[in-house]
Amino acid sequence: MKKLTLLLLSAILSAQPLQLAARQLLTMSRAELLDKIKGGWAGQTIGCAYGGPTEFCYRGVTIPDDVEIQYPEHHLQWHYDRFPGLFDDVYMDLTFVKVFSEEGLDAPAESMAKAFAYAPYPLWHANQQARYNIMHGLMPPESGFWKNNPHADCIDYQIESDFAGLMSPGMPNAASEISDKVGHLMNYGDGWYGGVFVGAMYALAFTEDDITAIVEKSLRTIPAKSKFHRCIADVVRWYREDPTDWKRTWKLYNEKYSEDVGCPELILAPGNIDATMNSAYVAIGLLFGGGDFGRTMEIATRCGQDSDCNPASAAGILATMQGYSHIPEQWMPNLREVEDRPFSYTTMSLRDVYQKSLDLALMNIEKNGGKVLDDKVIIKVQKPKAVRLEQGFVGMTPQPLAEGIEHLGSPGNNQNVIQFDGIGITIYGNIDCPDKTYEAQLEVCIDGKTDRVMTFTSDFHKRTADCLYWNYDLPDGPHRIEFRLLNPREDANIKAHRVIKYEKEGKRGKVKK
Repeated sequence: MKKLTLLLLSAILSAQPLQLAARQLLTMSRAELLDKIKGGWAGQTIGCAYGGPTEFCYRGVTIPDDVEIQYPEHHLQWHYDRFPGLFDDVYMDLTFVKVFSEEGLDAPAESMAKAFAYAPYPLWHANQQARYNIMHGLMPPESGFWKNNPHADCIDYQIESDFAGLMSPGMPNAASEISDKVGHLMNYGDGWYGGVFVGAMYALAFTEDDITAIVEKSLRTIPAKSKFHRCIADVVRWYREDPTDWKRTWKLYNEKYSEDVGCPELILAPGNIDATMNSAYVAIGLLFGGGDFGRTMEIATRCGQDSDCNPASAAGILATMQGYSHIPEQWMPNLREVEDRPFSYTTMSLRDVYQKSLDLALMNIEKNGGKVLDDKVIIKVQKPKAVRLEQGFVGMTPQPLAEGIEHLGSPGNNQNVIQFDGIGITIYGNIDCPDKTYEAQLEVCIDGKTDRVMTFTSDFHKRTADCLYWNYDLPDGPHRIEFRLLNPREDANIKAHRVIKYEKEGKRGKVKK
C-alpha cells in the first residue's frame, strides 16, 4: 500500500510540469493570427489620422468636450496625399519590418540604423538626433544613449515599437529582445521603456481578452525601480480607484509627473513629448475606453500633447486584441481607400505589411519554441519579464539661463561666452542659411579647453534635432563656455533660442513652466 501511494504521488508530481507546459501553449488558427496582425496595423493607421489634426495643439491641457474631433470622409487619403509626414509612426515601423524580412530575425542593429538614417522620410526629436549621430559615425547603442542624444527620453521608439509586438504574438519577452536591438538606436532609459511597454501590450493582445490585464501584465516588462514603472503603476491605481473618470487620472498624473528634463525644445514648457507621459496617455485611453474602439481613440486623443501617436498605439493594441474583422464599420471605408497604397517614402502598403508581419510572426513563433502547422500555430506563451534598469538625467534639475542669441559663434558677437554654475547645459537652436550644402563648424570650448566641434546644416534631413550643444558631464560648479564659428559666412545665422543649465536636484526649488 505504501509503495502504491508513493507511485501515485510520483506520477502526480511528474505530471505537473507537463500540465504547466500545456497551459503555456496556445493554439490559434492562421486566419485568427492574421486577423489580429491586420487589426494592429489598421488600428494604428486609423488612430494616427484620427488624432492628427490636434497634434500638439493642446499642451498641458485636455481637449475640451465641446471641441469635436472629426473623422470625415477620405480622411486617411487626404493625409496620404498632403501630409505624409503624419505617418512617421508607421513608416518607421515599416523600415524595420523590411530589414527583418530581408535579413532575417537576427538582422543586426547596424542594418536597422543605416536603413532609417539614410531613408528619405523626415524625422524629429530622438529619431533625427540618432540619424545625425549615425551619419557622423556614432552607431547604436551609442546613437540613442542619453549623453549623446538629448531626446533619449522622448516618445520616438514608443510610437515605432508596434512591429516588435506584432511579430511576437503572445511573446512579450521576444518583443523586448527586439526592442533592445532597435529601440536603442534612438532612445535610452524611459524613452526605451515606452517602446518596451507598447511592444509588450501588442504581444499580449494576441493571448489576452481583457485590456486591463494587458496593461498590467505589460508593465511587468519594466523595472519597478524606474520612473516609467512608477508613472504607469500610478495610472493603473488611479483607474482602479475610479474607473469612470479619466480626467481625474489625467489631472493626478499631470500634477505629479508633467516635468520634462531632457528634450531641449520642451524643457520648462507646456509641451511634453516624454515617453512616460505619452505612454500614460495610451494607458488612459485603453483603460477608460472600456474596449470601445472609438471611445479608446477619443480619450487618448483628448489627453492632448502628441495626440496622433497616442490614439494610434491605443487603437492598434485594442484592434490586435479584438481583430481586424471586429473594427467597427464606421472606421473602415477610409482605411480601405488606402490599404493598397504604399506609404510615402516607402514601397510598402498596409496590405504588404499584413503579409510580411505574418511571415515574421511565424518565424518568431518557431524561434521561441512554438510550432507552425498548415492551418494553425502553437504559440509558447511567455510570462513577462522585466528588462534591465537604465535611467538618464537622474538627479538633474533644469533652469533657464538665456534665450534669443543670434549669430552664435560669429566674430564680434558679445554673446559668444556663456557663464553659469551647474552640472550640465543644453542649447536649443538651429542654423538659418539659404545654402543647404553649407556645413557650419562651431567650436565649443569649456573652461578653456576645446570640448568638440559641432557640424550644422540647414538641410532638414541632415540637421541635428534642433540642439546646438549639450553636456551632462560637468563637475558641479562655475563654468565658462565659449563658441567660435570656424568657417563663418554672412548669410549664415546660428540661433540659440533657449539655453538651459542643469543643477543638482534639490539645490533650489523647481522652476514652474
